[in-house]
Amino acid sequence: MAETKLLMQTTLLAGAILLENGAEIARVEDTMHRIAANAGHPEAQVFVLLTGITVSLPDADASQVRAIHQRGMDLEKVDQVNTLSRQFAAHDIDLNEFATALTHVNQAVPTFPFSWLVIAALVVSVPLMIAFTGHATPADLITCGLAGMAGFATYYWVNRLGHIRFLSEFIGAFLIGLITLIGFYLTHAPYHPDAIIIGAVMPLVPGVAITNAVRDTMTGNLLSGPARAIEAILSACAIGLGIALTSIFY
Repeated sequence: MAETKLLMQTTLLAGAILLENGAEIARVEDTMHRIAANAGHPEAQVFVLLTGITVSLPDADASQVRAIHQRGMDLEKVDQVNTLSRQFAAHDIDLNEFATALTHVNQAVPTFPFSWLVIAALVVSVPLMIAFTGHATPADLITCGLAGMAGFATYYWVNRLGHIRFLSEFIGAFLIGLITLIGFYLTHAPYHPDAIIIGAVMPLVPGVAITNAVRDTMTGNLLSGPARAIEAILSACAIGLGIALTSIFY
């Protein structure tokens, strides 16, 4: 009985880590089912939604549910769970070691330092501005870099300090539009605000969420797929609204 309880808790924890950090529904269900099957319960039933996970072991007359209250993007944790699942399948680790390792992944796997994330936002913003628009002046490059870094930094800290959905995207996009507007009035060189905004908002765009929405829908998850799509659309609307509020001043 104790081993069954540990198996269910371990399976739910693995699924929760995957779902909370950007994995698609099919990957979550497949990983959870493989964990249960490798532990001797091939008849395990798994049901995953964006807001909750259910696992049932019919041969043990046991079921558990775990609610999902937050979702983000950390593919490092997704990779760690997949690696541990493969090690468990190969019998390199036992169930107790697997559960301990998952707890460590959930609590202690570090993300990249904030300074690296801001630099990454710069690296994403400027090249994509050039790629999408085909032209850029020195003023465009500088303004896009500053706006991309400031917008992402604001998005990051609002997410960390607040718990209001889509507010971080709105404030980050508003700051990007504001910096672009300031550059428009300060520079006397050729200036392309549309190109700057296109590049600077790229770190905020919910690209993975849109991809997962399509993948979930195509694999038959007709509840989670459209729900992810709506979430991504609302994020895009928040970004658009933030930019629109500053565009009226041009």
